[in-house]
Amino acid sequence: MRQILFEVLTDPPGRISSAADVMQRLCTALITVLPIDGASIALMTSAGHAGLLAASDAAAATMEDLQQTLGEGPCLDASRSGRPVLLPDLVGPGRWPAFVASATEAGIAAVFAFPLQVGAIQLGVLDLYRRSTGSLDTLELAEALDFAAATTTILLDLQYGAPDGQLHPLLADAANGHREIHQATGMISVQAAIGLNEALLLLRARAYATERPLIDVAADVVRRLLTFSPDRTHDEQA
Repeated sequence: MRQILFEVLTDPPGRISSAADVMQRLCTALITVLPIDGASIALMTSAGHAGLLAASDAAAATMEDLQQTLGEGPCLDASRSGRPVLLPDLVGPGRWPAFVASATEAGIAAVFAFPLQVGAIQLGVLDLYRRSTGSLDTLELAEALDFAAATTTILLDLQYGAPDGQLHPLLADAANGHREIHQATGMISVQAAIGLNEALLLLRARAYATERPLIDVAADVVRRLLTFSPDRTHDEQA
């Protein structure tokens, strides 16, 4: 385990890794150590899912996008509770019906979510998935927790090295997308003459119905390519 983390954190010969590279290598390393098929790391805030930092594959990225779009899922529950959410059979618990339906369609059968936080400070969530059902045994769970602790340390180190009053660029990119979603929500609230919570639901419903990432639909709203009228219909413009 320590050797693998050393390799993840050590730059290859002749190359200086970016923070994004390190996060990506961390996701890849998890697949070699644990009986999982994919991993992702998401930035989280008290308001919820704030953006994808790294993903091992398309299914892992889809898992994060679904949770950001729907506002539900194991990642958000792990962040809110501060405890791991372990689902050896995603269909079993009967929670998050929209997320479960879409995630299983993407080939995800089991999910293990680990909060990345220090005390009350929420940093993110490490999400692991499997294409087949099944639990992590005691040793595997311990290794996953070690990886979560290492990821937390990396995130703290990233922000420690950032200029005063600024987010590290990797974190800022994710946070900027989160801010665009808030901006789009406010615009929809004004356009459709509804509250902010209902406006966010409309934005999420549009993203889910069109099978597009929430951030992409929010960007269309901010650029006025997509507007919502008071009768809550939408009008797309070229």
